[in-house]
Amino acid sequence: MKRKALRAAFPYTLPVMIGYIFLGIGFGILLTSKGFAWWWATIMAVFIFAGSMQFVAVDLLVSAFNPLSTFILTLTVNARHLFYGFSMLSRFQSMGKKKPYMIFALTDETYSVFCGVDAPADVNADWFYFFIALLDQVYWVLGCTLGALGASIIQFNSAGIDFVMTALFIVIMIEQWEKTRNHLPVLIGIITSILSILVFGADKLIIPAMIGIILLLSLFRRPIEQRNLNEHA
Repeated sequence: MKRKALRAAFPYTLPVMIGYIFLGIGFGILLTSKGFAWWWATIMAVFIFAGSMQFVAVDLLVSAFNPLSTFILTLTVNARHLFYGFSMLSRFQSMGKKKPYMIFALTDETYSVFCGVDAPADVNADWFYFFIALLDQVYWVLGCTLGALGASIIQFNSAGIDFVMTALFIVIMIEQWEKTRNHLPVLIGIITSILSILVFGADKLIIPAMIGIILLLSLFRRPIEQRNLNEHA
């Protein structure tokens, strides 16, 4: 039963594998460039497993420790996972002992796969979704470890590697802009971020920007949803 579910899940994770390995390599290189041993990348990939937050955590680790700021920053950066979790309540309901891991492993990419596929009729659905989540994390751990090991063995100029997540999100934003005529969410993000830079400065923009974006998206939720419905009507 488990082996059959694993074989069925594997093909759906291949796109994630390609992205996670290359992004993970970037994270591993960035972490070791800050003076950390290579195995720190593996530990963070196993126990944190939050791509964007792991990149942010690198700067947090080398700066003065501020637990309140770290908590608020982590909450705002990963606030979207609250909505992911709500939409997965019924799917995870029968997971039993696997449920805590499914909640932990619910990344953006894994969530996208969950939303786009249904378990085959002859495969146990719980194990099918579990193996999708597990394989995705294996790819991330592998990428982070390879990047950190390679950077610790081969010395090279890693300047600019910390821009990898920014580049990824820019590409995602452009892709979403081209796919939809409803640009209000993107405009809210851009304008709020610019205002946060002007008011709070580049070093302190993330928390106020994320709070502002969440509040504005909540305020304009109905118009956004209505425009999306009209677009797909």
